[in-house]
Amino acid sequence: MHTTRSHTTPLFYRRNFVKLLAASPLPWSIPAFAQFRVEVSGVGLTQMPIAVATFRGDAQAPQKIGAIVKADLERSGIFRAVDTTGATLDESARPDMALWKQKGADSLVTGSVTPLADGRFDVRLRLWDVLRGQDLGGQSYAVTAADLRLSAHRISDFIYEKLTGEKGVFSTRIAYVSKGGQRFTLWVADADGENAQSALASPESIISPAWSPNGMQLAYVSFESRKPVIYAHDVASGKRRLLANFRGSNSAPAWSPDGRQIVATLSRDGGSQLYAMDANGGEPRRLTQSSSIDTEPAFSPDGRSIYFVSDRGGAPQIYRMSASGGNIERVTFTGSYNISPAISPDGKNLAYISRVGGAFKLQVMELAGGTVNQITDTSADESPSFAPNSRLIVYATQQQGREALMTTTLDGKIKARLAGASGDIREPDWSPFSR
Repeated sequence: MHTTRSHTTPLFYRRNFVKLLAASPLPWSIPAFAQFRVEVSGVGLTQMPIAVATFRGDAQAPQKIGAIVKADLERSGIFRAVDTTGATLDESARPDMALWKQKGADSLVTGSVTPLADGRFDVRLRLWDVLRGQDLGGQSYAVTAADLRLSAHRISDFIYEKLTGEKGVFSTRIAYVSKGGQRFTLWVADADGENAQSALASPESIISPAWSPNGMQLAYVSFESRKPVIYAHDVASGKRRLLANFRGSNSAPAWSPDGRQIVATLSRDGGSQLYAMDANGGEPRRLTQSSSIDTEPAFSPDGRSIYFVSDRGGAPQIYRMSASGGNIERVTFTGSYNISPAISPDGKNLAYISRVGGAFKLQVMELAGGTVNQITDTSADESPSFAPNSRLIVYATQQQGREALMTTTLDGKIKARLAGASGDIREPDWSPFSR
């Protein structure tokens, strides 16, 4: 079987006959990178017009706080940026509401970045309701230069929550894998893809990163032993521990919502089947008993069900079973080839990849009614993962022959490309909210 990745290679086989990957590496040859450029495209039906003025002191600061906040809000799909050219406003003065109303803004963000004597920066913001002329509150942070971006994302979260009533996801993180030359790297980056930190580098493949529910660990599959083995990586300390190195292949790890269990695909007893094991190690318990390939497990948010991919019906489809392994039912019926299930944290939607003709496209199914929407026009989508507020999906795809990470709203109307000038990336997983 041909296992190099192309538009025609079934991702199901790339994922799940992973033993072949060690002998036939995936053809990534562009160097890895750690800086992204965010490009937002599309127009939503209802977007809140918001003006983010240039923060006083932004020009001298190592990070442009106002620009980061503006990009965050645009990428969410909820906000439309109003032109603020030439306007530098800090948090201390009341703005001219009539002027900003005339510019079409419903809300206005003002703020400042001030160097402190100890080398840190004082970051402040104020949020205004332009239509009502109200002060909606502010925030202030004293941070090191290294945490300026994080303070900007926290400002974006504050604004998002004030104006929508929901938690923002801008200060969460994404994990993804890149390859440069013969080196694979597992990265942890901000939700906009910037500020990427290397968690692991290896001459062998790294696949399937999966965040623990508390956001402190990443499970992943490594081929250092010339076969797939599952590890857990502590993000803060960089330490790792072995989770699964049983006979045969160990792949596709998924955490239970309480963080106590890992479900993975093991071939220890012949075939590729789903097993549950204690997150601290121990003897696996077999969950599926088919002669087919059962893989890519994903827990429902309540921990009661596991979604997974199986070719038990002749072609890969998504199924659901109880977390203990019984009551298996098929979930996807649209299309003949559906893989890579991801469940939204609110339990309402299923994202997955469907082969349509020869193309792999991101789909979103409303679980209550079964309605399916195709939300991309690209042809090599893979690895969808929901933001922790269930409002966005990050996925890998190809654009102009280059691999890139994208985020999209659930209706597909607003997309943002997270891509750098000198590298290809894949296998994204969006972190939970920090606890």
